Amino acid sequence: MPIPATPYIWFNGKLVAWERATVHVLAHALHYGSSVFEGVRAYATPRGVAIFRLRDHTRRLFDSAKIYRLQIPFTPDEINSACHQVLAANELANGAYIRPIALRGYGEIGVAPKIEPPVDVAVAAWEWGKYLGHESEAAGVDVCVSSWQRVAPNTLPALAKAAGNYLSSQLISMEAKRLGFAEGIGLAPDGSVSEGAGENLFLVRDGELLTPGLAHSVLGGITRDTVMKLAASLGLTVRETAIPRELLYLADELFFTGTAAEVTPIRSVDRIIIGAGRRGPITERLQQAFFGLFAGSTPDRWQWLDFVDMQQRARSAAG
Repeated sequence: MPIPATPYIWFNGKLVAWERATVHVLAHALHYGSSVFEGVRAYATPRGVAIFRLRDHTRRLFDSAKIYRLQIPFTPDEINSACHQVLAANELANGAYIRPIALRGYGEIGVAPKIEPPVDVAVAAWEWGKYLGHESEAAGVDVCVSSWQRVAPNTLPALAKAAGNYLSSQLISMEAKRLGFAEGIGLAPDGSVSEGAGENLFLVRDGELLTPGLAHSVLGGITRDTVMKLAASLGLTVRETAIPRELLYLADELFFTGTAAEVTPIRSVDRIIIGAGRRGPITERLQQAFFGLFAGSTPDRWQWLDFVDMQQRARSAAG
């Protein structure tokens, strides 16, 4: 299904019509993958629309740009303001998915050009439901271990959320879907568990939460960090550690985390049923704590919710 168009996209400092937010076909990023981006969610809460962990996402955007020596011509505050603007201008009062992106644009076409191409920056937003399906929240999803491995640490930097890195993710996810699974899990170069095609992974064994460490070719996920903090607040033990593939099959519970996937249970791996074959009790507790941040039942002690003044931003956009 195509992305549902909204009236406006923030593009290089101003709101423009959706169809006018374009780049040249010879843009450097189109040929060499030289763009960095974020995926951010905004939720409808009892107090109004709130962007979840916006400052952390923007920080990671600038961290990714730093790794790839890409100079974003706007400040983090300006990017944060742009995220507010697109929500208000597009009247996304029920929440939305927000996509900030910075890319090397039209200029020299060499892999490492002598003259740095201009950097284009855009922020779009649209309504988007459950990434792995509405029924997955309780029933869970079926996944497989992919034949494609995640990138080695000395080939592409896994901590950068860069477009080129997601070629690996595409191979993992396309293979999984071709074989009839909802998603695939990639292994790290040493054969240990890494992450899903676009999700971090948690395993529950004997009441303890395990997740691969950052050295295992994983993206430092914002939702991953959220779940780790929520788990600690619930008195659960969380360990970042190397996870052998076969431990996936022996887990009491498994679940994905991510901005798109949120907290999604895994009911089987390689057709081997995990636990009861649906959402487990610890996964359910963490889901309740996570979604409770937006329902108001979980206190926002970390100040993760960035509330949008829809009227003020809308008037500013219209002006």
